[in-house]
Amino acid sequence: MKKLEIVIKPFKLEQVKEALTNLGIQGITVTEVKGFGRQKGHTELYRGAEYTVDFLPKVKIEVVLKEDLVESAIEKTIKAASTGNIGDGKIFVTPVEEVVRIRTGERGEEAI
Repeated sequence: MKKLEIVIKPFKLEQVKEALTNLGIQGITVTEVKGFGRQKGHTELYRGAEYTVDFLPKVKIEVVLKEDLVESAIEKTIKAASTGNIGDGKIFVTPVEEVVRIRTGERGEEAI
């Protein structure tokens, strides 16, 4: 099993969610986050004063899935989230040792 942590622009959330659910992925966790990478934020004007916005709003999607779905999920996510501009996001893939469904006690892939 693998865990994908997908950080994207907020307006791309619905497209990425649809792409992942079309793959048969049932459980998705979404968190509103802020951060920056190469984009490094931007400056804005508020009431005549200029200020720097260092942390940009992003959305983080967390999904745990079977290993055989990882490449498809990555490809579908890239296609759904890409705008071709800086700041489109990142996908982090990490191994998951164990999953336990609290309600039933199921473990492993059956608990996903």
